[in-house]
Amino acid sequence: MQDKSNHPRVGLGIIIENSEGKILIGKRKNIHAPYYSIPGGHLELGETFEAGAIRETKEETNLDIIDPKVICITNNLETYRREGLHYISRVLLAKDYSGELKIMEPGKYGEFSWVEPHNLPLPHFDASRMSVECYLEKKFYKN
Repeated sequence: MQDKSNHPRVGLGIIIENSEGKILIGKRKNIHAPYYSIPGGHLELGETFEAGAIRETKEETNLDIIDPKVICITNNLETYRREGLHYISRVLLAKDYSGELKIMEPGKYGEFSWVEPHNLPLPHFDASRMSVECYLEKKFYKN
């Protein structure tokens, strides 16, 4: 269980797009169950957004993303109202990757699938949903 903080935390979300225009979504098992979500996690001290996205993606999916780019920021107030945890997420897009997709954290994810971004599975984690909306609408900020 995460401790509640008096200050927002920095989250990372990674939208990985395949050659068919589908994005990678995982079904969560832990505290965010039963929600679906793009891969992501926390920015570590001293880490760039890009390095954090590369690390989180590898830790969760075994994929090596190449040249991720920051595409938007979300202010995740729905999670704050529900769980008391306030995150500001930096969202990165990766269109190039290598490796074999695997569940590397079976306590966190039950499955991964490639989905049409206009048809996200439900229920969907708010930070992930807002990230995909920004990606589709080409907006930089959403709250």
